[in-house]
Amino acid sequence: MLRNVGALREAVLSEDLGEGRMRCNICQWRCRISEGGVGHCRTIINYGGKLYTTIYGVISSAAADPIEKKPVFHYKPGSLCFSVGTLGCNFRCIFCQNWEIAYADALHGAARSCKLGVEPHLLVRSAKETGSQGVAWTYNEPSIWLNYTLDCAKLCKQEGLYTVYVTNGYATPEALDLIGPYLDVYRVDIKSMEDRFYRELIKVPSPKGILEVAERAKSKWQMHIECVTNIVPGWNDSEDNLRQTARWIRDKLGDDTPWHVTRFFPYGKLSDLPPTPLETLNAAVDIGKSEGLKFVYLGNVRTGTGENTYCPKCGNLAVERFGYSVRIVGLNAEGRCSVDNEDLNMHI
Repeated sequence: MLRNVGALREAVLSEDLGEGRMRCNICQWRCRISEGGVGHCRTIINYGGKLYTTIYGVISSAAADPIEKKPVFHYKPGSLCFSVGTLGCNFRCIFCQNWEIAYADALHGAARSCKLGVEPHLLVRSAKETGSQGVAWTYNEPSIWLNYTLDCAKLCKQEGLYTVYVTNGYATPEALDLIGPYLDVYRVDIKSMEDRFYRELIKVPSPKGILEVAERAKSKWQMHIECVTNIVPGWNDSEDNLRQTARWIRDKLGDDTPWHVTRFFPYGKLSDLPPTPLETLNAAVDIGKSEGLKFVYLGNVRTGTGENTYCPKCGNLAVERFGYSVRIVGLNAEGRCSVDNEDLNMHI
């Protein structure tokens, strides 16, 4: 069935290990897959001594969203972004809210509930029909969809659409370099600076590779980067961890990199935890600013001002946000502060 609808394509970044075994180099698991086996993401299969993706053109979710929903605040504020997701993930977060698609398996029937055969030109056409200015690959991990997102991103650039990855950051440097020329925005989760968080809640060994690839997205490809930390009570909410996160963003990505600190809500195997207290979120904002970050935002909670963009130099209100309602009130034509011409790292 997957072959008939075009979902089965020979995978990029595959490596022959001999005797029918192959290595997938799309994500940092670098799975070694024997004949008939599948990768950790459940979307790459070894068939006849070759690796194939099983999700080309398989779309589980699609919507024309405000770009602020990603969340991305400093790139084309107020624009619509056509957002699509597929099946599978290379993480196993025990509190995942999109588990229905992230844990799904295209090979065993999950694709039947999806839109199939959505070739890149059809995706771009749909984006334009909704009035979207860009396309985001989101809802589940986009890097495991690399064959498809790469082809789509190339076409998006030809058609004048911006491109966004909403990612957990676990792509390999090779995967990033493949799509790098065609990707404008890298919205990456920096869940914690501590190995324990990743080992016990996500089942990956360390954030080290995630940090290295995010730094590469900035230094090699000059992507616009925004970071998100979903603050889970008792797991990544210590002052030390939050300070380490803010310092890393400042030192490796730049002090004008937006940092979104978002409220955790109980879900999955962490349903026994409370939502993140508002005072913890406010403390995280204060920590980020005290460490020199210019743009720190609250997420998953409405406070009236926590999502606004202010000029760090003069305090001028540049962009006012309430939910997904956006008003550009203090930017000039170049995206700088309209009062003192301060650079706000704002792409308009």
